[in-house]
Parts: sequence; structure tokens; C-alpha cells
Amino acid sequence: MKKITIILIFFAVYINCNAQSLSPEESKLYNLIMNYRNELGLPNIPISKSLTFVAQSHVKDLQSNEITNDQCNLHSWSSHGPWSQCCYTSDHAQANCMWQKPKEMTSYKGYGYEIAYGSYGSNATAANAINGWKNSQGHNQVILNQGIWSSKKWNSIGIGMSQGYAVIWFGEEYDSN
Repeated sequence: MKKITIILIFFAVYINCNAQSLSPEESKLYNLIMNYRNELGLPNIPISKSLTFVAQSHVKDLQSNEITNDQCNLHSWSSHGPWSQCCYTSDHAQANCMWQKPKEMTSYKGYGYEIAYGSYGSNATAANAINGWKNSQGHNQVILNQGIWSSKKWNSIGIGMSQGYAVIWFGEEYDSN
């Protein structure tokens, strides 16, 4: 019995040390997204340690480095971190700089596709983020694999929330972490 207890404790510590943890509000957002997908017959998407790291890094960057260039939207990244700067424009001409972030920042093998919600100085909650995305045709299509996203199968998801921002990263590859 003692040997089993030690093995179980080791396993629990191992999982906790190797998991990218979600805050309570990030967990709530994940559950809201999965419930929404399930209502429409879509499967759950496994949490990705890598995509969650990218998501949590991005919301902290957005929070700390307000976008002051009118051409760069919420998918942009500042030059104030261990990543390459990225100005994502509304014409999607710079989409690759965002899609590459998981490969650039983690061992994730594929592209990442982000949906973002919020603004500098606001307070994003799980409820208002999902409602905002549901009411935006383009964002809703990403969540539900519709439109141009219908050929994609999401096998990984990452969640990040920080004060005024919420982001979700979707990926086709399974996260080996």
C-alpha cells in the first residue's frame, strides 16, 4: 500500500510540474467554449501546454504594451519580449507572423490560430469574451470549424486571460507536451 501511495504522489507531482495551469477564469472560458462546441455536436479540444503558454504570454504582452499603431490589431506582438515583433494588419497580409508564434516560442510543431477579445484598460471576463466571439462571424467560425476553417480539425487549444484581454489559440497538431 505504501509503494502505491508513493507512486501516486510522484505521478501527481509530475503532472503538476509539467502542466501549463489555467486560472479559474481561464478554466471557465475553456469550459464555456467546450460546452458551446458540444451543443453543436463538436468534440472537446485538449488543452495544450504550448498553446496556453503562447496565449498567456500574448495577453500579458497586450496588457503591458498597448497597441498604439492604428494599423496593428490585437493579434500583434510588441518588441518587448523573447519573441519577434509582429504587426498583424486587418488585411491579414502579416498572418504568418502570428501563425508562427507557437513554433517560435515553444516546441509545438504546427501553426497556431488566435482569436482575441478585449482592449487596453478594460476587464475581459470569460462570459463577455465568449459572447463577443459568438457575435463575430469570423471568430465564431474559428471556434466552430465553419467557413474557411471547416477543413481544420482542432487537436490543441490554449487559453490566456489577463485584465483587459482574452485570447484562445487553436492548433491542428496534438501537443506532445
